[in-house]
Amino acid sequence: MIRLGRRPLSAPPRARGAWLPSESSLSRAPLDGQVRTFRPDPTTRYERLSARPLDALDSVVMEARDRLTNFGFFAAAAFAWILVAIVLMTRDPRIDTGAGYVGALLIGLAFGLTTVPVFWLAVFRRHRRIAYHGDWLRASRRGAWVAVVVAVFVVLRLLGAFQPPIALFILALVTVAEATLSVER
Repeated sequence: MIRLGRRPLSAPPRARGAWLPSESSLSRAPLDGQVRTFRPDPTTRYERLSARPLDALDSVVMEARDRLTNFGFFAAAAFAWILVAIVLMTRDPRIDTGAGYVGALLIGLAFGLTTVPVFWLAVFRRHRRIAYHGDWLRASRRGAWVAVVVAVFVVLRLLGAFQPPIALFILALVTVAEATLSVER
């Protein structure tokens, strides 16, 4: 059965340009008075490779792989925090010396995994919601720095050697190293 104004079901869909939202919106589209061509509505943003407006997506600004990576890091961080809680509840570092070092590594890992998506989201926001190539690598490196610094601080505290000048020196070293590695070329 063929209805008026519709294509038959057996007909293949017609190809559209990447910027065209749909055929039905062409009649409502603003036309330039001299050229009579379609001008996309400047207030509507479109996907790069499809004809759907970005408003139809579940997340306007973030791709699914970035969202899943963020959730993955947060899930791994939650698991690391659960392991930290188990070690802190079941072991005494004064009795079992190995528990202090295991706890330091787990606390450093938990802090590092928690800060990786935070660093990525901060850069994502600073770049006006555009994810550039290498942002995840940079965020992972910064999270690794946080993990190392926290683990070193916990070990220094366990050994009784933690002092503010030493902590400031370590933070200065990490800041200079990250500034050197993060220079955009």
